[in-house]
Amino acid sequence: MAVLSSDRLTLLDWARRQDPDGKIAAVAEVLNETNEILDDITFVEGNLPTGHKTTLRASIPAPTWRLLNKGVTPAKSTSNQITEVCGMMEAYSVVDKSLADLNGNTAQFRFTEDLAFLEGMNQEFAKTLIYGDTSVDPEEFVGLAPRYYSLSAGTCYGNVINGGGSGSINTSIWLVGWSPSTIMGIFPKGAKAGLNMRDLGEQTVDDADGNPFQAYRTHFKWDCGIAVKDWRYVVRICNIDIDATETAGDTSDTSANLIKMMSQALDKLPPNGSVRPVFYCNNRVRAMLRVKLFSKSNTFITLSEWQSTETALKRPTLFFMGVPVRRIDQITNTEATIS
Repeated sequence: MAVLSSDRLTLLDWARRQDPDGKIAAVAEVLNETNEILDDITFVEGNLPTGHKTTLRASIPAPTWRLLNKGVTPAKSTSNQITEVCGMMEAYSVVDKSLADLNGNTAQFRFTEDLAFLEGMNQEFAKTLIYGDTSVDPEEFVGLAPRYYSLSAGTCYGNVINGGGSGSINTSIWLVGWSPSTIMGIFPKGAKAGLNMRDLGEQTVDDADGNPFQAYRTHFKWDCGIAVKDWRYVVRICNIDIDATETAGDTSDTSANLIKMMSQALDKLPPNGSVRPVFYCNNRVRAMLRVKLFSKSNTFITLSEWQSTETALKRPTLFFMGVPVRRIDQITNTEATIS
């Protein structure tokens, strides 16, 4: 007898999606997360089939103070090239045809399953954007954390601010200045932008024992990456002790001075009118920033209505000195201390 694989929908799964009247139930997506960075990131087609090559200025020519009857020293600028690679994220939804057809509403039943796959890919992209490391997982793309990894080493250490925490219960706040000339999302040259979903219809597939059956299949594909063209437009506030942070507003407040460090982060971004700066943190950090909003001495954190540039969606959003503070649930509270 064939053993059903745990990655296939069962009759129990089907029954759990029925309303009492037999219609497909609206699934409560309790596993969904809030990763608002997906509303902000600007995507640009790369100039390579595998990603994007960026040319960076490495040095600028020095002028000469000239004396009469003396010449000018020749000079030139230099540049470097960096290749950013995209990753290929894919998934297949496989639903037994007889199961999907049970109540006559095949499309709606499949749609409830497809929504879960879309959410899973969104979460995976947000996690990789922050923590993706090709030295550990070569099939991914390089995220932000492996670039901003030290307080004293590497190209980007000048934009890493120490929050003072130690141990392994730390988190980070990120400030990103989005624009096609600073940091952006990329997809391979000639590829489709964004998450693509393709209905493959009815197909013959095999169960765990290699026996065939009829099923509906949906293919999900997202070729994506990021290109940091100018490292100065990303700032990381690291080593934020999450337990200490949650004492904000208490009598014994041992939280880090996030207001001070967020102010420092803003001044690390070079002036650029075309850049759209946004702060990112997880829900526990943003909750404590909201606590500071209620402080009588606070004049920097405000709560206003924000409207997405991609949709008509409006939601209350925290702002720090006019810069939105957005939520990414994929930012963990278990980051090791950065030294």
